[in-house]
Amino acid sequence: MDTLQKKEFCKKDFSDLTELKEKYEVLRKKFNLPDFNSLNKVFDIEEIDSESDLLVRKIRRFLSEKLAGYMRFIEVLLNPSNAPIYFFKLIKKLDEIDRETLSVMYDKLGKIEIETISLDLNYNEEKEGEFIKKLYRLYEDDVRLKLLEILGKLGNGDNNKKKDNSGSYFG
Repeated sequence: MDTLQKKEFCKKDFSDLTELKEKYEVLRKKFNLPDFNSLNKVFDIEEIDSESDLLVRKIRRFLSEKLAGYMRFIEVLLNPSNAPIYFFKLIKKLDEIDRETLSVMYDKLGKIEIETISLDLNYNEEKEGEFIKKLYRLYEDDVRLKLLEILGKLGNGDNNKKKDNSGSYFG
């Protein structure tokens, strides 16, 4: 790609993002949504193509997919039967309180999946806007900090709950 092509590509990306922000601002005012930057920091909505008559639906789907990814990760922690072997070592670091926290989070995210399917089957712009607000609140109130705390436990090295194997085979 030569310099001229790069400039044109960057201009296009900038104008697409500007257009998305403008369209989002209309939706934000209409449905009282979080501001663009807050939603973008969490869900990377700048990647959405603004060329749509159903932008609110695209945004909702984008948010839903991100939360579904968190749900799949939590599922691996709660039910590691098909998880990579690496996770078995990590899961031992979680206590019963962590598992309960993950279970509650998993249930909430599962309910979100059901609502997402319902919205996919029966489009309603007003409900889409309300659902975006609900997803953002769920992320902020029930997922982000709790999941960060649990991830901190998982990533703290091998010294947590490490079994002492200093004895011999016979005791």
